[in-house]
Amino acid sequence: MPSNPSLQPRLHSSPLASGGTPSEWVRRFADLLPSGARVLDLAAGGGRHARLLAGRGFRVTAVDRDAAALATMEGVAGIETRVLDLENACWPLDGECFDAVVVANYLYRPRLAELFALVRPGGLVIYETFMLGNERFGKPSNPDFLLRPGELISCLPAGWCVIAFEQGEVERPAMIQRLCATRSAEPGRLPRPV
Repeated sequence: MPSNPSLQPRLHSSPLASGGTPSEWVRRFADLLPSGARVLDLAAGGGRHARLLAGRGFRVTAVDRDAAALATMEGVAGIETRVLDLENACWPLDGECFDAVVVANYLYRPRLAELFALVRPGGLVIYETFMLGNERFGKPSNPDFLLRPGELISCLPAGWCVIAFEQGEVERPAMIQRLCATRSAEPGRLPRPV
């Protein structure tokens, strides 16, 4: 692992990093996935989103470097777990393709381009994590772990279309940035109102 902390922007200490209730953002946009979709839950932790998605009939690959957290999903129908170091010099998911990639409370900027490349044409990325300003509320407070305003949109490669984007303070309290985008030149279908 690099010894420079600025090269290690990851979130592992948030209260929602493992277990708990699935994000409303992920719940909302999971409805856009086709039946039987193959979904990657990146930095899955204890699997709150993997469990939600598998429960809706999707085929979920949950990856994390924490083997103990992934072990809590052993035997859950529809979930394959893989212990992977997502911040290693060699990208362990190279060449793979998913209908959707879900990321919550995790940021590693050097791999954002590879993350978007995992989504098949017409697929989705559903992303939610902390942004600058969160330091007022506690952890994470290191700017390496916090998105800059509008950063997720600015990282989208050509050929992507934003379905929804939000950033700002939420009730927890926390400062959050959220993106749902489709790998398509055309806007995607919007989810049903909640």
